[in-house]
Amino acid sequence: MRSRQGLAQAAGRWSATHRWAAVLLWLAMVVVATVAGGMVQQQEPTPAELTNGEARHAERILEDAGLDLPAHEVVFVHSDTLTVGSPAFRSAVTDVVRRIEKTDKVQNVVAPALEGAGGPAVSKDRHSVLVQFDMAGDAVTAKEEVQPVLDAVAKADRAHPGVHAEQFGEASFAHTYDEKLHTDYTNAEMLSFPVTLVILLFAFGALVAALLPVVLALTAVVAAGGLLTLGSHLVHVDQNGSSVMSLIGIAVGVDYSLFYIRRVREERARGNATEAAVTAAAATSGRSVIVSGLTVIVSLAGLYLSNNGIFYGMATATIIVVAVAVLGSVTVLPALLSLLSHRIDKGRVPLVPRTRGTVERRGVWAPVLDGVLRRPAVALILCGGALVALVAPAFTLHTSDPGVSDLPARSLPILRTYERIQQAFPGSPTPAKVVVAAEDLRGEAGDAALRRFTEAATTAPGLSGPVTYRLSDDGSVAVATVGLAGTGTDEASVKALDTLRTVVVPTTFGKLVGADVAVGGTTAASVDTNANLSDRTPWVAGFVLLFTFAVMLVSFRSVVVAAFTLVLNLLSVGTAYGIVVLVFQRGWGEGLLGFTSTGGIASWVPLFMFVFLFGLSMDYHVFVVSRIREGHDRGLSTAEAIEQGIRGTAGVVTGAAVVMVAVAGVFGTLPQLSMKESGVGMATAVLVDATLIRIVLLPATMKLLGDACWYLPSWLRWLPAGLAETTDPARPASGGPAAPGAGGAAQDDNDRESLHSGA
Repeated sequence: MRSRQGLAQAAGRWSATHRWAAVLLWLAMVVVATVAGGMVQQQEPTPAELTNGEARHAERILEDAGLDLPAHEVVFVHSDTLTVGSPAFRSAVTDVVRRIEKTDKVQNVVAPALEGAGGPAVSKDRHSVLVQFDMAGDAVTAKEEVQPVLDAVAKADRAHPGVHAEQFGEASFAHTYDEKLHTDYTNAEMLSFPVTLVILLFAFGALVAALLPVVLALTAVVAAGGLLTLGSHLVHVDQNGSSVMSLIGIAVGVDYSLFYIRRVREERARGNATEAAVTAAAATSGRSVIVSGLTVIVSLAGLYLSNNGIFYGMATATIIVVAVAVLGSVTVLPALLSLLSHRIDKGRVPLVPRTRGTVERRGVWAPVLDGVLRRPAVALILCGGALVALVAPAFTLHTSDPGVSDLPARSLPILRTYERIQQAFPGSPTPAKVVVAAEDLRGEAGDAALRRFTEAATTAPGLSGPVTYRLSDDGSVAVATVGLAGTGTDEASVKALDTLRTVVVPTTFGKLVGADVAVGGTTAASVDTNANLSDRTPWVAGFVLLFTFAVMLVSFRSVVVAAFTLVLNLLSVGTAYGIVVLVFQRGWGEGLLGFTSTGGIASWVPLFMFVFLFGLSMDYHVFVVSRIREGHDRGLSTAEAIEQGIRGTAGVVTGAAVVMVAVAGVFGTLPQLSMKESGVGMATAVLVDATLIRIVLLPATMKLLGDACWYLPSWLRWLPAGLAETTDPARPASGGPAAPGAGGAAQDDNDRESLHSGA
């Protein structure tokens, strides 16, 4: 009687039968995706898409009116010995102005008044001045045009000994920051591949087996990169999304291949022929890969409820790479394993113990598992209590926007310039933007509102001039800028923004009849985005929990398995939150990780961690529970299935976890504080998930529940079993290992014949 095939088994069987066709189709897909992506330019989010609330409304009014503010820049001219009145200092300022104007990349250049009191562009000690100007052209693309201006300022700096000239502004910071991000992420990606390869060499003990997952992950990332560029024309993606895609793609691509290859080697060690082993792996590990990938994708889709362009880009990028990695794992990987056959073990690594992959082999986790299964209640109480204690600090988590503090000043010279400007000219480096849409702003009422606003800007606490004012061509939209106290994202800036919104704007532009007034800018964007994330997080979390429950329910046809999956995953995520709070919010790891605590966690990190960790932790959970369910379906008791399933997966789960921790650790090596936070959080969660939860809490919980683990109410019997597989047809009926030599040449021939006949 023919057993019903699942999707993974059907895909693996076809690939093993049509090996070269599967390989060539995969390579064709990679090439086509890469070439197609290279023919277009990746579309990045607009300023409105990057923020929320009132700040987004302000940006949209400006976009609709075509009134984009140019990128504002300053040149900080300073001398430790000379003052603004000395001829050498004046000559340096004049030279700076001349050189930047000569680039034809600037406009609205304002040199400081060096006579008399000097005004706000001259420091109180008269050792520093600011030359202010705007970049010509569009503010979004200004970062691509600013390099000639930076070069001109650098030449002026070298031309005047004793006087220093340094540039800082929206365009120059974005230019250098993007370059830094690109360099850091590229280095991280380059580091992750050799680290992953070394881990796999120890996991497999053979060069070919170790190289295969890395090559598959690399091709998946390359193909996903091309598809992402095409997809960015529908959902805009910034550089963070692209870089996160690469690192996550490497991790999941390697993990999926690791599960598959270990199962093939395990089946061959039982005596099954190569193609029968590949088919068996497709029916088991292949199924786990599909369920795990689907769960990750569902979790990531929750980010579309965030109402923020940055998360849209991250979700799109990572969904694409996970989908491509799953596709490769269930199609081209079985074909390659069938082609390589026993050659998968070529390139033996000296000093690495030879692993045969049999279920019966005891590993380093055996003593722990023995104790857990003997005393499940004690293990549950002790381990659960320890993890709950680590979760406790998470309840004190609060978010903040690190702003320019996201990068340590020592890592980027322009940040040291920013610090020097802050010392000489305290205040926000980027002004608030008050956007006004009204019938006729050129009339007397508009002029009166502007006068009132200018007066208020000089008297209201936290606000500082000068005020700039621009009108659209038709006079229906205007934007006024005013400086705020503080660094732009600190408490002083937030308080100044509140004064501007609640006191100054209502009594000035707010009095215009029918006026639509919105305050934007860096500080407003930070405040409004944080408020939006606080509002949307429950919706995102609810979506992830609900659909993860649904996927697990359909996959394992058990309400109990689906329920404790959520509990265990929440525990691992909560533990990660607790560790991140202790390390970064309370500063316990400043010296070790080389950062300065801002007293909070970057606003996007908690939601990012929740969604990604909830999805990625399913790799191990699905793999382990699938093996337990497989044993139970073969007739083992629940207790026996738990013991055999955990023992048979402990090694591969540990190897996969080490890969994931290493890749997550790469995030922790990046200089960006927010990336350190996410890296440490991800590494912590994966480590806890693969050890304490999968080796201790999972078996202890299932042992205590017994047969109740597989409970499905009668009113849910209608659920489809499309993801459920029948018992592995390649395994002997007894479920034990075949006799040595049982998978000889004759069996290879018989297996090929049965594959071609569709038996």
